[in-house]
This record gives sequence, C-alpha cells and structure tokens, in this order.
Amino acid sequence: MARGGAARKRDAAATPDSAGRPAKLAGVAGSAGAHAAGLDRVIHERMRLAIVSALAVNPKLSFTELKRLVDTSDGNLSVHARKLEDAGYITSDKGFEDRVPRTEYTLTRQGRAALDRYLGHMEALIRATRQG
Repeated sequence: MARGGAARKRDAAATPDSAGRPAKLAGVAGSAGAHAAGLDRVIHERMRLAIVSALAVNPKLSFTELKRLVDTSDGNLSVHARKLEDAGYITSDKGFEDRVPRTEYTLTRQGRAALDRYLGHMEALIRATRQG
C-alpha cells in the first residue's frame, strides 16, 4: 500500500542531515540550528520557564502565589520547582507563618544568568529564522 503525503513529510522531518540535525532544523539558517541546540533544557520546559520568568519580575513569591501565577497544580509546581532548585536556579525558604507552613521562592544569580542566556538564544534563533 502506498504511503500518504503526511507520512512522507513526517519521515523527512525525522531524517537527520549530514550534521545529524533533523531535516527541519537543517533547513533553517545554520546559526539558528546551532542556537536551538544550545537551549538550556532545564529552563526550556514550559512550566519551568514560567516559574523562572515569574521570579525574574518578583523578588520573592510564596508557593501559593507562584502556583496561582503559573496556573498549575501543587504537585506540578513542586516537581518543577525541585528541578530548578537542583539546577541552582531558584532557592526555597521553608518556614511557618501563624503555624501554617510557608514556602517562598527566589531566583538565584545563577538562575538570572541562565534566563538571560536562554532569552539571548531565543532572540538569536528568531532573528536567524526570520532572515532565512
């Protein structure tokens, strides 16, 4: 049975070029592909990018405030915050307020630098893609 056009396009996109990049990236200007490969995978995930971005514009956020801002569940926020903490991008300060547990998060210098690098990579990727 003959394969449809969608299957051929999907296979072509998955077939690496001589540099090992998927064909879709190979078609983009060379520097764009290099920038895409250099993205920080810790920050690049949507929820972690939202967390770091929220902390970049707020000096400190409680768990509840951050959860509301990024619109996620307790468990999801906990998992992603832990990943960012493990990378050294954020810190958490756990304590009590009127006998109620309270966790506050802050962005570290390393986290700020990582976000700046990430944004620079994204801007370069956008420029290269628009030029190509």
